[in-house]
Amino acid sequence: MIELVYISALIVAVAFAILVIYLIKTLKSANQTLEHVATTIASVEKQMNGVTSETEKLLQRTNQLADDIQQKSESLDPVFASVKELGQSFQQVNQSIKHVSHTITTKTNQQSEQIAQVVQWGQVAIDFYEKFKARKKEKEQI
Repeated sequence: MIELVYISALIVAVAFAILVIYLIKTLKSANQTLEHVATTIASVEKQMNGVTSETEKLLQRTNQLADDIQQKSESLDPVFASVKELGQSFQQVNQSIKHVSHTITTKTNQQSEQIAQVVQWGQVAIDFYEKFKARKKEKEQI
């Protein structure tokens, strides 16, 4: 019976030794994985520092560009106001020209009959003058 106890103790000791060996292998593997993760994290941290630095520079440039655009936009405001005023002036000139044109057309239509009579009287006067000249010429030839 004592032999059974010794055999059992030996089996337990061997099982415990096998368990410890597998546990050591597992811990070594976990240790390697953790070292690899630590290396990867350190690499990512370096890259993030570079990205952060570049992002800060980009943000500064963007802010400078926004300020520059704001200044240029403000400097163009008077130009746009002048263009607006110029457009209003052109519109007033166009309205004045339309009014003058309408007035001239209206007056011309009203006086067209008088102009026609003046043209007829002018034609009569020219005919009368030509006849007068022709008679004078006839008298001189006789």
